[in-house]
Amino acid sequence: MTRGMQSGRQTTLREQVAVSGIGIHSGSPVTVTLHPAEADTGIVFWRTGIAGQRDRELTANFRSVTATEFATVLGDRNGPAISTTEHVLAAIYGLGVDNVVIEVDGPEVPIMDGSAAAFVTAIDQAGLVKLPAPRRCIKVLKPVRVNANGCYGELRPHAYGLRVETEIDFDHPLIGRQTYAVDVEPNVFRRELARARTFGFMRDVTKLWSAGYALGASFENTVVIAENRILNTEGTRFPDEFVRHKAVDAIGDLALAGAPLIGAYRSVRGGHKLNHAVVTALMADQSAWTYGDLEEPVRRLRGHADVAGLAVPAYGPDIS
Repeated sequence: MTRGMQSGRQTTLREQVAVSGIGIHSGSPVTVTLHPAEADTGIVFWRTGIAGQRDRELTANFRSVTATEFATVLGDRNGPAISTTEHVLAAIYGLGVDNVVIEVDGPEVPIMDGSAAAFVTAIDQAGLVKLPAPRRCIKVLKPVRVNANGCYGELRPHAYGLRVETEIDFDHPLIGRQTYAVDVEPNVFRRELARARTFGFMRDVTKLWSAGYALGASFENTVVIAENRILNTEGTRFPDEFVRHKAVDAIGDLALAGAPLIGAYRSVRGGHKLNHAVVTALMADQSAWTYGDLEEPVRRLRGHADVAGLAVPAYGPDIS
């Protein structure tokens, strides 16, 4: 068995489950319904409720990323379709769900309380079942690194499952430099990561609003930081909640590799754009990874690394 991953067969949800909330950027109500899916389906988004248009199906894959400035946005040749996908993807990856259809009836996944906790609760409520197909993974064979504006992200070989190491450094007395490292396993994700919330600075609010962002942000879904204090009544949930949330975001973005990763990811002063760039760089280098069943010798998946034409954008329960 490979430590840090649920080895053996693929999984899906035992039954469908839904959560409802508002979009942090649009401020509009939206419902996400997680549906069970057959083996080898992977993670698929199904965008419904588009006025005058057909429903749109999007594979949760790094090729589908259209923007990364304030959230991870997925789309296709018709344009963006679903924003703020990172928290639900993190919960799915963190709890070891291989196959699921994520139905979203609005332009973005609801922010809930700013963390992945509501999606973890929903998945635990639905429960998981094993499927009659082997679990597959992407094994990192050599380091792949991306540097950008004093930040860097790197994927390197690691013996057991996915390890995430994040470092942030904000010129603010309440944050400063924080580091966090974790081997991603379901119980660890539930306990140490799921409740870490998104955060923002009060000084940036007016600028974001004028640009049409953060229209649904509030003290109920964002840790708001003033010059010398946290404005939320409850304060922070962890002493290092900020860097833990960056780890959650990274896990969600790494889920877009297309299969569970066996490797270690290090992010220094990074975010969605850097996370996506590193995944893209890994998959573009066919000598840097192999793909195969988790408990069998891994093998190259022919053509899987074909990313021609893709540019890096600017912007649980018991298992039966």
